[in-house]
Amino acid sequence: MTAGTISAPTIYYDQHFNTEAAKILPGEYYVTGRDMVIVTVLGSCVSACLRDPVSGIGGMNHFMLPENRQYDANPLALSARYGTHAMEVLINQILKAGGRRDRLEAKVFGGGQVLQGFIVSNVGEQNANFVRHFLEMEEIPIVAEDLLDIYPRKVYFFPRSGRVLMKKLRSVHNDTIVQREREYGSRLRHESVSGDVDLF
Repeated sequence: MTAGTISAPTIYYDQHFNTEAAKILPGEYYVTGRDMVIVTVLGSCVSACLRDPVSGIGGMNHFMLPENRQYDANPLALSARYGTHAMEVLINQILKAGGRRDRLEAKVFGGGQVLQGFIVSNVGEQNANFVRHFLEMEEIPIVAEDLLDIYPRKVYFFPRSGRVLMKKLRSVHNDTIVQREREYGSRLRHESVSGDVDLF
């Protein structure tokens, strides 16, 4: 597997929704055609929930652009190449599972300004701008979004129905989300990128 994006979620049974669930962390993705839920918690990272509404096959990723001062001036910089890789891996896995590219639709979430150490580069805003631009260029319509702001988000995506439940975490009592994203951002700075580049 190429650096940066892996499919290695935690699978568990969600008692609240009475269904199988896959929890994904920064740098991971999950694709399924089964009737289940994919769950993640976002700070500055962004998740794209993509699905083919006819087949019910869909998936979610969770990624952050590496800090890169050249990002705004050079869209082909490492950060943009990493984001493209993270999106293309998700799309390709949906197609391999039987989805059709011309039917894909997206719901996108995250990009909150929650990492105080990233204020100068505003990585949350860069992530949000990137995912919107990528989907526009790929002609994949965004049918719902909740981006930016200052709060972490917990996102539940049901690929079979396309339903998304999102909760803004206005009071987080520990720094798990921030610490997880800091460690992820630190990893990105040392990894190479290979390969081709509420209710919603």
